[in-house]
Amino acid sequence: MNKQMNRGWAGMTVLAMALGLQGCGGGGEDTTALVTQIPVNTPAAIAQVSADDYNLNENGLITAATLKRWKDNWLANRPAGITGKLVILQVSGCLTTSTPACPAGVEYIKPNGTSVFTYLSPGSEWIQTRSNGVIETASMVPDGASMDALLKKYDIDPQNDMIVAAMGVGNTGNAMAQGRIWYALRYWGVDKKNLAILNGGNQWINTNGMGAGDFQATASTAPNNGHASVKDLLVDNTQLQATVGDMLRVLPASDTNVLNDGVFIWDARNISQYSAGETSTANTITPVANYMTTFQNSGSRQGHPWGALQLDFTNMLVAAEGYRYKDKADLQAYLDGNVSGAGFIAGNYQQVGFGNAYQPGDVIYTYCETTFRAMITGVASAVILGKPTRFYDGAMVEWSSLTPGSVITDATGNAILPEDSPWRTDAKSFYRAASSPTLVAQRYITDAYAKSSNAIIEADKAYKYGEVIPTAGTSAPPANPCGG
Repeated sequence: MNKQMNRGWAGMTVLAMALGLQGCGGGGEDTTALVTQIPVNTPAAIAQVSADDYNLNENGLITAATLKRWKDNWLANRPAGITGKLVILQVSGCLTTSTPACPAGVEYIKPNGTSVFTYLSPGSEWIQTRSNGVIETASMVPDGASMDALLKKYDIDPQNDMIVAAMGVGNTGNAMAQGRIWYALRYWGVDKKNLAILNGGNQWINTNGMGAGDFQATASTAPNNGHASVKDLLVDNTQLQATVGDMLRVLPASDTNVLNDGVFIWDARNISQYSAGETSTANTITPVANYMTTFQNSGSRQGHPWGALQLDFTNMLVAAEGYRYKDKADLQAYLDGNVSGAGFIAGNYQQVGFGNAYQPGDVIYTYCETTFRAMITGVASAVILGKPTRFYDGAMVEWSSLTPGSVITDATGNAILPEDSPWRTDAKSFYRAASSPTLVAQRYITDAYAKSSNAIIEADKAYKYGEVIPTAGTSAPPANPCGG
């Protein structure tokens, strides 16, 4: 965890005014830097609880009926505390050729061009390849300059505007991309009152809260004239992101479902990926013939971190209704372990059963291969159910890459990590190695002996604060005297 001082600030902590690291990292010089006092939100403070009836939400997960009321008379109906525009970021159009198909004429939610705007903003805009100090990984939260460019492109004032992430055509991929928009904005400090996710794709909301007159064939033209910056958002929500170091610290000592450790590790992938091909069916070990001879993303391993429980992200959505999120009570039943036939699975491939899934007060760590599918599980837990949630953004692409040559080499014949690297994740994993090194893609290791995997978070803090923040030893396993 980042070094923080508890100030009793309504679910927040306050970043230390000075981080003294004298004597750490060689040379003995004093690397103390003055850091702006800024509230650092805990995962519990970032989470929000939805109303049981989603129609009553004015942020978080909203319905088409709410959005229609807003856009039909924005100045009269905008939520309390919102003084700016309504900006709808739609991740795709919704065409008759879409899968699933949309009726003609419901491509984009209709703006008014003065106070309501709808922009096409694909999910690819909201990710970036970055290094956490150990390894370079694709699909991470964008850096500050990239976020500011997006605010400029869509002329978003994140302190006064209402920003709605919409799917366009409802499908799993667009629900994931919708979640990436929410995650990036929330991570960079956008307040929950200024941010919403529209429940369901256009093909369904067309007759469930909106009608044909609420859509048009084109999106608004991005003006590219905004002036706001994430530096204006004087709150730190970086605890939304969990690093590989965080994961290594919170995992149990074996692949067991531990109920009293304060963490809940949620694998949002399918059970075949979780089991490395040992089974594709819950409650029985049924080998899958020739499953994943080439692992997804050309990984060196497949499997899961110790103690992770599996529940496929698709269980959160109603596919027949525009891929909307299921009702709140249904989502809570999953976390309670109270869903017959589709509950959380442990490492023995058996459902954990009622009372043996999420425990009150647990912090949820959710991931998939690239933390796209986990956007859906994370929205369910953090935006609807109000559970403290962190996204392991590097996900299994990163996790399954951190492998020494004694397990398998990459296609070039080289080890990805040396044997004595502290970042070997195979040591805390159930896994099956790829069947041949020729199937393993080369990975880009920044530093196999890095003291920290916090480089992204520290760079983002420095961008926001406008000051240099020491990075030594804040995330590395094992513990060292330079950080915890």
